[in-house]
Amino acid sequence: MRYKRFENKAIWITGASSGIGEALAYAFNQAGAHLILSARNREALEKVKAGCANTAKDIHLLPLDLADLALVKKWVAAALNYYGRIDYMIHNAGIALRDLALHTALDVDQKIMNVNYFGPLAITKQLLPSMIKHRSGNIVVVSSLSGKYGVPKLSAYAASKQALHGFFDSLRAEVFKDQIRIMLIIPGIIRTNITVNALKGDGTTYGKMETLQARGMSAEKCAKKMLRAIAKEKEESYIGGPEIITVYLRRFFPHLFSKIIRNHPVKKINQIKKKFLL
Repeated sequence: MRYKRFENKAIWITGASSGIGEALAYAFNQAGAHLILSARNREALEKVKAGCANTAKDIHLLPLDLADLALVKKWVAAALNYYGRIDYMIHNAGIALRDLALHTALDVDQKIMNVNYFGPLAITKQLLPSMIKHRSGNIVVVSSLSGKYGVPKLSAYAASKQALHGFFDSLRAEVFKDQIRIMLIIPGIIRTNITVNALKGDGTTYGKMETLQARGMSAEKCAKKMLRAIAKEKEESYIGGPEIITVYLRRFFPHLFSKIIRNHPVKKINQIKKKFLL
C-alpha cells in the first residue's frame, strides 16, 4: 500500500540497520519518502540503503551510538542540514536485557537507559525548536509491551520503555498547539534479533534468539502496520499477535496477570498464542 502523505517527506529512523528499523526504511522508501538512516554500524546501513528499491529518493546515512549523548547536538545539526527539517522522527533504536535485576550491574542499567530513553529524549529536545518553527512535525516512538508491564529478566528494558511513555505522553500535550504530533507504537513479539543482541547482567551479549521471538510477526508485516498507524496519527497503537491480549489481561485481571508473570511468563504467553491461533 502506498501512502501519499509520506511522499517527499524527510524521515529520520534510528536503529535502521536491522529488524523493524530496516523494514521501516524499505516501507517508507517505497512510499516515496526521503530518508536519514541511523545506527552504529555504517556497513549495515549501506546494505539497507542498497536494498531500497525506490532509487529516485534521497537516502542519507548518519551513523551514531545513542550511548554517547555528548554528540546529540552534532547529529541533529547534521540531520537538519540534509533537508532543512525533519517531518517524521522515528525513535526505533533500542537494546534489551536478559538477566535478573539482582545480577545486573548498575552500569548496564545506565547504558540501557541512555540508549532507550535518554537518547530519544535528547534528540527530541534538539529537534523541537525546528519543528516548532515550522509548526509541523511527527515524533514516532517505538516502544514495547514492556512499556506497559514488566516481566522477569527485563527490568532495565521495561524501565526504559515505561519512561518513554511518561515523557512522550507529557510532551504530546505540551506541543499539540504547535501542530506537532506524537505517536507511541507498541509492538508485541516481532521476529528480530533483539534477544540475540540483548545484554546480560555483566554487559556481555546474550547471543540467543528466544523460541517465542523466532515465531513472532515478521518485521516486514510489522512495518506495514506501523505505516498505517502513523498515517492515521494514532496516539497509541498495538501491533502484534495474540500476545497483545496480555495488556488487557493486566488491566482487567491484575491478580491473574501477576501470577502468570511470576510463573514462567514465556511459557504462558506461548500457551495463549497457541490457544488463539487454533
